[in-house]
Amino acid sequence: MTILKPSYPQNHPDRFSECQGALEDRLLELLGDAIEAGWTKDEVLAAMITVADNTSLAMHENVLLSVETELRKLMKKQ
Repeated sequence: MTILKPSYPQNHPDRFSECQGALEDRLLELLGDAIEAGWTKDEVLAAMITVADNTSLAMHENVLLSVETELRKLMKKQ
């Protein structure tokens, strides 16, 4: 199943709602597959939230590491 591309620019007020709609079918498909595999709905939803949170934190930490690395490079040049 293909995720639709955004039709709004990044700062448009409806872009976040559009993103949610674009992901909803895929998430419901994943939820159904996991339930079919034997997981409960509550387990799967909680896991989805945790995975999303952890991914966000990891990406944030990677950005911080990247900034720190660049700052170290700049400090060495001085």
